Amino acid sequence: MIHSYITIAGRSCEELIINKSRFIGYAAPCETENQAISFLHEIRETHKNATHHCYAYIIGENANVMRYSDNGEPAGTAGLPIIDVMRNKSIVNCCIVVVRYFGGVHLGTGGLVRAYTQSSQAAVESAGISRMEMTMDASCELPYSAWDRFRYSCEQLPVRIEDVSYGSVISFHLLVRLSERDKIINSLLDVSGRKLNMISETESFLPWII
Repeated sequence: MIHSYITIAGRSCEELIINKSRFIGYAAPCETENQAISFLHEIRETHKNATHHCYAYIIGENANVMRYSDNGEPAGTAGLPIIDVMRNKSIVNCCIVVVRYFGGVHLGTGGLVRAYTQSSQAAVESAGISRMEMTMDASCELPYSAWDRFRYSCEQLPVRIEDVSYGSVISFHLLVRLSERDKIINSLLDVSGRKLNMISETESFLPWII
């Protein structure tokens, strides 16, 4: 089972002017191939008059779906450089589209490879990189008497506390990486004097800072 993968944190758009041609790099996180294709269509609609819409996407935690297109550029000068940017950073579940408006100056094979690589890198850097970790999200309750010590201990551990509310008891969500769940929960149960009440748990991929 895959417990983590690297992807981009959000959408981005970056423009470069290279020898009078406009290169506009777009990036978006996509969890399915249909999402990647929809993103590509969106960019094509936005730039209907562009000379080229070159793209690449990698889908799946195991990178089991990889597609790219030169869209009329010389073979190997656009789609492959775009996908290489993702592969070099181990990025998956991501689609990058680089739009080109031809400026009248031919860049040559090497120039095109550099231009599409730079545009893709700019889009990725602008989007930011995030590690998605399989995470336990537990809905919890804790009496006030145990809260201060519990919260202090959480600040020293790789956990997150979210959605805190104060009623007859303190309610909150506790987020823990699944790979560290048992060790951390046992520690927090001890810290709370076994007063931590975990009402329900769900598991999903959530972003953590690399």
